[in-house]
Amino acid sequence: MDQDYMIELVSSKMRLIRMERGYTQEKMSEVLGISKKTLVQIEKERTLAGWAHVVAVCALFKNSEALQSVLGDEPLEVIETVAHRSIDRPKGKTMGGKVWWREMKAKGDFRLQQNLISQHYRILDSYDDLWFSTFEKRDAIERLDELAQE
Repeated sequence: MDQDYMIELVSSKMRLIRMERGYTQEKMSEVLGISKKTLVQIEKERTLAGWAHVVAVCALFKNSEALQSVLGDEPLEVIETVAHRSIDRPKGKTMGGKVWWREMKAKGDFRLQQNLISQHYRILDSYDDLWFSTFEKRDAIERLDELAQE
């Protein structure tokens, strides 16, 4: 997954996200800082949202079912992973991956999971804290090995 693909995915869900929230086009365009005309063009799939607006949508509407249907339960984690190519630091508590995640491998106090929707990988510790996130399986396995040895 890359920025272009994320832009297409989120742009295609903008109308549903807006309707889920009960916003008019005026209100949604105000929240996102774009003109109503631009929002209409995005919703009619005549143009795509910009990267900054996709990031804003993921931050402001992270609990949207329409957004989660294409990105999984943590849209911000996906957007951050795409933006930085990976996340490699203790990041904080997660829900533990009970719904959107498949357990891939466990080693020591860490486990590797793959998101069923976005297909990205992450490493959690035994407290469900996020330590690493990437779209590259090889990188995830290497980091799991490193963390288990520390």
